[in-house]
Amino acid sequence: MKILRHLIQKEFIQIFRNKAILPMMTIMPIIQLILLSNAASNEVKQVNIVVVDQDQSESSRLLHRKIIANERFKRISTSFSSEKALGYLQANTADIVLEIPNNFEKHYLRGEHPKLQMLVNAINGQNATVGSGYLTSIIGAFNAEIMPVAATGVSSTAQLSVASRNWYNPELNYKHFMAPGILAELTALLTIVLSAMNVVRERELGTIEQINVTPIKKWQFIVGKLVPFLCVGMLLLTVGIIVSKLLFDIPIRGNIGLIFGYAVFNLIAVLGLGLLISNFADTQQQAIFVAFFFIMIFVLMCGLFTPIESMPKWAQYLTIPNPLAHIISVSRKVLMKGSGFWDIRWEFVYTILLAVVFNTLAIWSYKKQT
Repeated sequence: MKILRHLIQKEFIQIFRNKAILPMMTIMPIIQLILLSNAASNEVKQVNIVVVDQDQSESSRLLHRKIIANERFKRISTSFSSEKALGYLQANTADIVLEIPNNFEKHYLRGEHPKLQMLVNAINGQNATVGSGYLTSIIGAFNAEIMPVAATGVSSTAQLSVASRNWYNPELNYKHFMAPGILAELTALLTIVLSAMNVVRERELGTIEQINVTPIKKWQFIVGKLVPFLCVGMLLLTVGIIVSKLLFDIPIRGNIGLIFGYAVFNLIAVLGLGLLISNFADTQQQAIFVAFFFIMIFVLMCGLFTPIESMPKWAQYLTIPNPLAHIISVSRKVLMKGSGFWDIRWEFVYTILLAVVFNTLAIWSYKKQT
């Protein structure tokens, strides 16, 4: 234990001596958290629409007004020409073109179910899906409101109504959804990069040769590298949660100690991967490139921006060895839903297995040359 204590002390001294690492561990993650939580949003707040009203009736104008009154829509133009409206669509000025045909009101009042044409710019699939959903909802509400009384005499007011309630995020505040995920992601990614560069940096400076000629065991060397960065990661997580609460007022409904308890295992797994990368890299550039390869896969398949449930089955299985996917899931469940240990037990199981595998491989692959 005395040897291990000295190794850990040496790592802390190296960390605090490096003037570039301290800003990377404190200022940069906070700035990234603030920027990404505000910028990274899948919300569709404005849909540009062009309405082609060829009927010019009271019903068509009422529908037009209902669409424009919705805060999600911005009217680019009102046209009488389908060709001109398509020009807006082709120029990417409009997201949706809605065409109301001739005799719309006449056919509607006769109960003949006239058809509206909706042309959607689907280059951006998110805008297309959400924007068309907004418009379909408005048209459905319009249809229910002015539906004429049927021949049976049943009033249009006697319709089924649905009352909805949003749980866990009632205000639909996207920052509350993104901030916990981005915080967990930044904590894990930073520790991967720092640990991947650490051993390589010593190898480039030649100081690692002084350790290799000592009787220090390989597991002692790896643990001595792991513990200081584990403390750094926990400090970063603490600062990030405080900043997220102060700036974004993220909910903390669950036991905050559960997040820190899980983060210990997750950071051990991530650090083991970083040390494993550093064992096979000869230069810091190589370590960064290899770490970047894994980071890109982890980020794109961690469920931060796209739900894991929407991925193909084979991709969902690949998220099991992804430590970022588990820490993001745990942070959102505990902070937003108030989940307990039993709700996140499988994240604990998978992460502990990853920690054992990555660190075992890191110890095995470290070549101690004398």
